[in-house]
Amino acid sequence: MGDPVKYRSRITTDGLDRTPHRAFLRGMGLDDAAIAKPFIGVVTTAGEMTPCNMGLAEQAAAAKIGVEAAGGTPREFTTIAVSDGLSMNHAGMKFSLVSREIIADSVEAVVRAHAYDGLVCFAACDKTLPGMMMAMARLNVPAVFTYGGSALPGTFRGRNVTVLDSYEGVGAVMTGDMTEADLAALEHACLPTVGACAGQFTANTMAMVSEAMGLAIPGSAMLPAVYSQRQALARRAGETVMAVLEDGGPLPRDIITRKSLENACAIVAATGGSTNAGLHLPAIAHEVGLAFTLDDVAEVFARTPHIADLKPGGRFVAKDVFEIGGVQVVIKALLDAGHLHGECLTVTGATLADNVAAAPDPDGSVVRSVPNAISATGGVVVLRGNLCPDGALLKVAGLSSLTFEGPALVFESEEDCMRVVQERSYQPGSVIVIRNEGPKGGPGMREMLGVTALIYGQGMGEKVALLTDGRFSGATRGMCIGYASPEAAMNGAIGLVRNGDLIRIDAAAATIEVDLTEDELANRAAQGIKPTRGPLAGALEKYAALVGPANLGAVTHSGNLVWERDK
Repeated sequence: MGDPVKYRSRITTDGLDRTPHRAFLRGMGLDDAAIAKPFIGVVTTAGEMTPCNMGLAEQAAAAKIGVEAAGGTPREFTTIAVSDGLSMNHAGMKFSLVSREIIADSVEAVVRAHAYDGLVCFAACDKTLPGMMMAMARLNVPAVFTYGGSALPGTFRGRNVTVLDSYEGVGAVMTGDMTEADLAALEHACLPTVGACAGQFTANTMAMVSEAMGLAIPGSAMLPAVYSQRQALARRAGETVMAVLEDGGPLPRDIITRKSLENACAIVAATGGSTNAGLHLPAIAHEVGLAFTLDDVAEVFARTPHIADLKPGGRFVAKDVFEIGGVQVVIKALLDAGHLHGECLTVTGATLADNVAAAPDPDGSVVRSVPNAISATGGVVVLRGNLCPDGALLKVAGLSSLTFEGPALVFESEEDCMRVVQERSYQPGSVIVIRNEGPKGGPGMREMLGVTALIYGQGMGEKVALLTDGRFSGATRGMCIGYASPEAAMNGAIGLVRNGDLIRIDAAAATIEVDLTEDELANRAAQGIKPTRGPLAGALEKYAALVGPANLGAVTHSGNLVWERDK
């Protein structure tokens, strides 16, 4: 390696007064040669909390081999993950979005405290991906992001299924459209391997973002979790971070720019990706000091064609994308049509355009050509109006109609709504409103897949609409609008809606309105919004005190300040 003076880790290893520090390192089995090399953190969210993360330890071991082969000393550590699946539809979901901040904070704490010279990040489940990317942006050390990969789809009665089918199957049993025995068979079939959910839900969406934004090695996003090629990919990640360290870049803040963030938005729109990206991309931008809001996201969504036919709105899953050439196929198709910034720098040192130059053309089925797009604009739309003046998100991919009008049916929490949905005591034509579930009001901004999948499984997916200041899973489908901003707890208009108020939704015009005059809204606001949340303690108390609005990423600190060691 080159000049050791440039290694941040020398502050822990060099000099007489670092004798005790070196003793600790020797206690971990390091010798003089290992101590003299740069230290590279290899962080994962490995554990048995969710199938997404269960293959990460083996991938981290391979990355360590790559670091060592390229002249570094790897230092493995782990951080938390919260399973959205297991925390769904109960109070545990309040900790899902909170975990994104904990992940970013904990990785920062370890890397800064130990002065590691570089970082290889492995993540695989919903909030773990943006959490790791936020940490990379905040730390700005040589870093490579690696997605752990998706699970293979299951097979049920001759068709591919994912865990979403089991959620919707519960509703189908309630309506008599499926037997409990069939649902049990589906439960056993829908998730046959470790890995993240197979559809274009949040994990796969943010994995594609990592490639489109340039933080990940090309070809990494759609490779299934259980494929042996992941070992070679992980080794390459370890080698790549050493090359970045030796070359002095590109660093995360060289890679994460306004143009690369626009590229990330475009890949979400083109694939009908998770609405959660509208929350995570502003948060990543915040870490590098860029003001990139839901307005910026909306602008890119509106100009990007939807070309990938992926679940939940479409037919295919991550494995299908891998088999036709990976996310590089989508990137190249968008680049050729002028929808991406090909000059953006990536972690390989090459541009985005260079990385995908040899990618195959769209197959015409899983991914269409731009002239033959599924729709001319993206699969996700940002709605605005007097009900959500700072925006709300709707996934339109797969919707049969882009308009809806109906009376409000208001609930003060997810639990209140869930009881009514389980009893099927709601009417078609209603706009179900679930409030007090935003980042601050929840707190924690729960996602509503339990409710939305049940509604869809009951055959009511597009016969009602649902509006919330909470979140939706990337697996949600139907006329479901989330992330309503401002939220009720921040005096948003969603807190003023009453049963029977007429709500109009027009995704083509990107509007959402409640049929109330400005004077009536002002009169209701003057009466105040009744808080529903009880006293808090622990992590939720700290989160509620710090968290900002959803349209700005629901972040918990003031932005990109240069830390003392970075000066």
